[in-house]
Amino acid sequence: MRRSVLMVDDSPSMRALVRSTLELAGFDVIEKIDGVDALGYAKGGSADLVLTDVNMPNMDGIQLVGELRSLPQYKFVPILVLTTESGGDMKMRGRQAGATGWIVKPFDPAQLIATINRVLQ
Repeated sequence: MRRSVLMVDDSPSMRALVRSTLELAGFDVIEKIDGVDALGYAKGGSADLVLTDVNMPNMDGIQLVGELRSLPQYKFVPILVLTTESGGDMKMRGRQAGATGWIVKPFDPAQLIATINRVLQ
């Protein structure tokens, strides 16, 4: 059975790159353009993992993580933050909101897949 990833990023080129990487590794990808879009999906749909950017319009990734953690169906779903943000205080905010892990862009495709597989075990 294929695993699904809810991927949230406002950049079309980043979504295309991540989608390609994930699909080549055998994942189904659900693309959303910001936190509001992703939360709307999450309230009625499910995913095995969430991969979100931080800096997005309408609702940023940190707020999205917190909102997802408040939904019973996402309480234990791994949530990885994929962002250009690498500051310690931003990572702490992510952890406090409920993020499982943090990956800094630009990312190595093999490392991204390895991290996803590790947190899905």
